[in-house]
Amino acid sequence: MKPRSKRILRLLLFALAGALAGYAYYFFFGCTRGCAITGSPWRSMLYMAVLGLFIAFASEKEGDSQCNT
Repeated sequence: MKPRSKRILRLLLFALAGALAGYAYYFFFGCTRGCAITGSPWRSMLYMAVLGLFIAFASEKEGDSQCNT
């Protein structure tokens, strides 16, 4: 598998995991009205998917660069 394909697959998996976590959070802890994020399963899933993408980007390796210190 090409490195670019692996990167895209990794990002999609993190986003999917975040969306599933968002739905689980809505299901177990969400409220029915007055909540900006957890009031709707779609908003909760979108918010957590974006957080999953942030985590995926933050935990990426920087290629073959080595520290010279």
